[in-house]
Amino acid sequence: MSLFLIGVLTLISSIIGTVTGFGTSTIMVPVLLNFMPLPQTLLLVGIIHWFGNVWKMLFFKSGIDWKLILGFGVPGIFAGVLGGWLSQMVDTVILIRFIGFFLLAYVAFLMFEPSFKLPKKMGTSIAGGLSSGFLAGLTGVGGAIRSSFLSAFDLPKAKFIFTAGAIGFFIDSSRVAGYIIGGATIEFWLWQGLLIFLPVS
Repeated sequence: MSLFLIGVLTLISSIIGTVTGFGTSTIMVPVLLNFMPLPQTLLLVGIIHWFGNVWKMLFFKSGIDWKLILGFGVPGIFAGVLGGWLSQMVDTVILIRFIGFFLLAYVAFLMFEPSFKLPKKMGTSIAGGLSSGFLAGLTGVGGAIRSSFLSAFDLPKAKFIFTAGAIGFFIDSSRVAGYIIGGATIEFWLWQGLLIFLPVS
């Protein structure tokens, strides 16, 4: 896959991710897995996603809710490191199948339960941080889960986007560290491509 196509994928994923609250990973990981090995895909998308969260916080900084951010973020950090580390130990084929199954199951659940909402409690934010952090680290896809848990708090759009970005920032910091600790790396041409991908994100 060329740098240009990855750049276009980054742009499309970032737009959809910001509007829906899902992370760019939800789109980028399944697409890139067709062209790159899993560890490389997870690290590359993790770095792009980290910067995407920085942009969300900068553009929507009027929506700070530290209690909610820390309730999600602190558990998510620990779960993200664990998931990122485990992603380097699990068989790639099994993990790719798990990602596919998880995405299909999530979409099917929302089709049958479109009005599903979790209770508006601190326990919801902690569970959301743990589950989205672990899945983000393990599979590179945690935004869909995070958005489901965040929707329980009925946040205004700006606050929702900022909060999702801040939580993603914490989780991505830990999971990218987990990938690197586990030995993941990306090729030199992709490091160069980040000069395009990051501003686009």
